[in-house]
Amino acid sequence: MIMRPALRKLALIAHIGSSVGWFGAVIAYLALDITVFVSQNIHFLRAAYIAMGITVSWAIVPLAITSLITGLVVSLGTSWGVFRHYWVIFKLLLTSFATIILLLAAPSINSMATMALNPKMAGTHLSMMGNTLLHSVGGLVVLLVILLLSVYKPKGLTRYGWRKQQEK
Repeated sequence: MIMRPALRKLALIAHIGSSVGWFGAVIAYLALDITVFVSQNIHFLRAAYIAMGITVSWAIVPLAITSLITGLVVSLGTSWGVFRHYWVIFKLLLTSFATIILLLAAPSINSMATMALNPKMAGTHLSMMGNTLLHSVGGLVVLLVILLLSVYKPKGLTRYGWRKQQEK
């Protein structure tokens, strides 16, 4: 079922807005993660861990879920479909994968933030908590691939998409 133009535009705005927000929040998180990786200053470490927890809980996770849901709504309600083009399938798989990894990592990030909130936590313990740099960089790379797929829309119909095109 194809959505009416006004509804399609609203869904597309929600999808683009949440996707761009997710991308920006991951870049902000990466800056905090780099701070944790390079800093020896206890105040910077404590602030970065706390900000990482807030950023994941209140920005990255909600935006990732919103991006996934609105992406499905847009693809279901437009001629692109979910299973007609390979690039749409790859976007869905990558977005789902990134969201699942994020949801699995969020509790440990929030745990680090909670520990950093404890004023009795010594600086040596804070510096030994580690970072999530691999996840940050990996997440950003996945989001960049999704962005490239969205812009370039590589050609290639699935069998289902080819059949649907022949029916028209």
